Amino acid sequence: MGRTPWSAAGPLAGLPGSGKRLIFREESGSRGTRADQGVRPTIIPNRLSPHRNPRRAPESVPFVQPSSTPDGLLARAAENPLVRGGLTVAAGILAGNLLGFARVALTAYLLGTHSQADSLAVALGPVDTLNGVLINSMLFAFVPALTAAQGAARTALFRSLLRLFGWVFGLAVGAIVLSAPWIMRVLAPGLDAAHFSHAVVLLRILAFSSLAAGSSAACSALLYTARRFGPSAYNQALLNLGTVACALLLWKELGVYAFAIGYTVGAWVQLGIAYLAARQQLAGGEAVPSPFRRREILARPAFFVVYAVALGLNMTFTRAWATHAGPGMAAAFDYCQRGVSVPLAFLVLPLSSSLLPEIARLRSLERIREALRLIDRTVALTALLAVGGCAFAIAFRSPAIRLLFQRGSFTGDSTRLVSGVFLGLAPSLIGWSLIEILARSMFALERPWPPVLASAIPVLANVCITLRLGLSHPQYLGVGASAGVLIGCLALFAMTHLTRRKTPRALTV
Repeated sequence: MGRTPWSAAGPLAGLPGSGKRLIFREESGSRGTRADQGVRPTIIPNRLSPHRNPRRAPESVPFVQPSSTPDGLLARAAENPLVRGGLTVAAGILAGNLLGFARVALTAYLLGTHSQADSLAVALGPVDTLNGVLINSMLFAFVPALTAAQGAARTALFRSLLRLFGWVFGLAVGAIVLSAPWIMRVLAPGLDAAHFSHAVVLLRILAFSSLAAGSSAACSALLYTARRFGPSAYNQALLNLGTVACALLLWKELGVYAFAIGYTVGAWVQLGIAYLAARQQLAGGEAVPSPFRRREILARPAFFVVYAVALGLNMTFTRAWATHAGPGMAAAFDYCQRGVSVPLAFLVLPLSSSLLPEIARLRSLERIREALRLIDRTVALTALLAVGGCAFAIAFRSPAIRLLFQRGSFTGDSTRLVSGVFLGLAPSLIGWSLIEILARSMFALERPWPPVLASAIPVLANVCITLRLGLSHPQYLGVGASAGVLIGCLALFAMTHLTRRKTPRALTV
């Protein structure tokens, strides 16, 4: 059958008064024409029509699909839950880091790189790491479980984990408060004796933020199941806002303790916001028992806690080692770690926060092939951005530090010290971001052993390199930490692909 175009003449084939005619083409192997199938015909101008209006401009504009226009692409992007979630988290990270810059600048102005800054760094750094462990563990452990549960079962599970882990977090805070002097001897063995007692008091104040951080993470896990990232996206912004506000208001009366009080207040404000938002997600009706027993709920985050603690020990060891290198070294390392954490947050948090529920959803639907492809694309993008960000930060570190922080107690010597430490620590951005993306993806696929095993490699490599080479010079202080996360990232990448090969062919890429 021929595929030649045809046209119909007369009033039934054209649009009256428009000077146009309708052109239809047959599809190969189709029954009838596109017009018979309800497909929109192509409209072209009919120059021979007597109804053509000479004053009207020709309208021979080809039909364009709405999805191919800029407005259509934006509309499709806005409807994508991954895009919306990533943008929401990115906005929270941007606000948090802008306020974080104000927090670091205020700390540098008031404390510089003196021993008092060391006492704040050795107390706040480990607590910040602990809070990150609690937040990530709750999210990794319970977002998939809460996503799988529905209705009243989800409500029962949420209330059970909030109640049980409230006791766990409370007991942990009490243990930290009582054993603070012994903990500080491990975290800061070389700290100046005159400021050791300050560090102990700071640790006790900051410990109460961990109760709020862990409980807030439980609420965020429930909100993530509905892709509501807003209430928890501004967690870091509230911590920094509270720290800056209390430091400005209470500095003259409380000194360095004002920073710890502000940090703790910000954590509790975040808990209030997340809890009120989570209550709106709870289903009403008749109460049902939790789908998990208490022992299962308490044991579920075990893998994540081991992973996060082992990974956090990498930086904690370097900070403790810095107290042996002289006054101001721990504070300089803490400034540099925050400089690395800013691009790390922009790389990891928007991608992983929106990626985690999506991978869990794909896994529940047994669409592992799509999940693995999504992970591969995310890892490749993260590696590209991390390498470029690391090179840029190293090249412009000294002028940036001088411009942003060199005022008040932060002198030119402080700038040179922090710039030297940052040189060795900056490459950790590459390994740290990649290991986080890979590990979180493996946890979402419920393959916890590769990230758990890989998380112990950075601190072991760091200890061996640092102690073997005696890295106490500012430029070499962070080399062990950077090398550790790079080695750990390579090991996790290798283990991930080995486990992928063992997966049945029908489920792999």
